[in-house]
Amino acid sequence: MSKAITFSAYGAPEVLRLSEVTPPEPGPGQVRVRVRAASVNPLDLKIRSGLMAGVVPARFPVIPGLDAAGVVDAVGAGADAAVGDEVLGATAGGSYGEFALLDRPVAKPEALSWEVAASLVTVGRTAFRVLGQLGVQAGQTLLVHGAGGSVGTLAVQLATARGITVIGTAGEHDSARLTDLGATAVRYGDGWADRVKAAAPRGVDFVLDASGAGVLADSVALTGDSARVITIADMSAAQHGVRFSAGPAEQAEEPLPRLVQLAAAGELDLPVGRTYPLDRAAAAHADIEARRSRGKVVLLP
Repeated sequence: MSKAITFSAYGAPEVLRLSEVTPPEPGPGQVRVRVRAASVNPLDLKIRSGLMAGVVPARFPVIPGLDAAGVVDAVGAGADAAVGDEVLGATAGGSYGEFALLDRPVAKPEALSWEVAASLVTVGRTAFRVLGQLGVQAGQTLLVHGAGGSVGTLAVQLATARGITVIGTAGEHDSARLTDLGATAVRYGDGWADRVKAAAPRGVDFVLDASGAGVLADSVALTGDSARVITIADMSAAQHGVRFSAGPAEQAEEPLPRLVQLAAAGELDLPVGRTYPLDRAAAAHADIEARRSRGKVVLLP
């Protein structure tokens, strides 16, 4: 037996429990890892609370978690890794535990910390995906709402590297960091649209909303076309004619190996905020909900 965080009913962070579970067995193409780090993503909180029950129905008990990094300790037939390899990737069946299954493991470079390796998977894929869906090109201007968050931070860096001008809304505590990453930082909150217009007098071509802060109507007005706005965080997207982007099934290519290379080379920065032991998963969720954490939150089994 091994230890994992589970929940057997939707609810507040307190539904998360440290439980005894049977370690999963890898299927064809899968590897089992002894988890060294498991990322906590906002989607984990939405699934736990029941907010996503209509989209991702739970089969209780649930082991939360979308991605992990660890050491391979068992391999399925045809798996592209060997016992002892250090890898990272998206998990099948949850990552908040001592063991997890990875479908498509990616080798972890020595230069990449366990915390960043685990954190990069979902947010990196998401940032890469939405930029491709928007179709923003070099020389155009992209507005990123929630640019201080993990997806926003990576989207800023990927976009500026492609020659795209980026305006990022964020809190004042993130302004200097966004400037260092090559974006023009604009304070979020009341009056943000006027501040964006002042920062981008030639206009905004596309908008990525990673904040879910009720900015879609004004974002459509800024671009003049709802097809030029995409959100990963606002469930009211359809009311504004805006696309809601979710799910790896929409990914045209697998960007993770390239993202890992960039991060290991110091060309892609993903700040890690706080780490927690596995048995403090409920506290990690509570701190995120109370906005007490900045940067990625990571569990260390």
